[in-house]
Amino acid sequence: MAGPEDGPGQQPELDEDEAAYCRRWGAQHAGARELAALYSPGKRFQEWCCVVLCFSLIAHNLTHLLLLARWEHTPLVMLGVVAGALIADFLSGLVHWGADTWGSVELPIVGKAFIRPFREHHIDPTAITRHDFIETNGDNCLVTLLPLLNMAYKFHTQSPGEHASWW
Repeated sequence: MAGPEDGPGQQPELDEDEAAYCRRWGAQHAGARELAALYSPGKRFQEWCCVVLCFSLIAHNLTHLLLLARWEHTPLVMLGVVAGALIADFLSGLVHWGADTWGSVELPIVGKAFIRPFREHHIDPTAITRHDFIETNGDNCLVTLLPLLNMAYKFHTQSPGEHASWW
């Protein structure tokens, strides 16, 4: 049975059991199936809630930011966008490396929530292409909730003069 991981230089013909045993990665790998099975309905619900809350907070905070924006802020905003992209790229790589290097899928909360997806993609690199928006972005949205909630809190508890000091 040829899979997407079989390409030039593929193994000699093997029967189905031998091929399954020898498969080193892909959706049919036993480890990939085991890791995929750890995605529970509770995890799905948590990701769905995080995505909805994250996008609601983004809309809320963006509305408040646009009300405060002035044209003279444009260079600072552009610098912030570039710096934010660079920092996000570095930190996502650092988190990815950490999740690949340390911990276990059996760790309470963190294992199934964060380490499982990192380990799954090494065994089955194409797994993410079979995931929908919620599964792909739920944990990313979870990580952003605390800063977004802090920002929303400040919009509602600080005076407009204090908001101007952010710039």
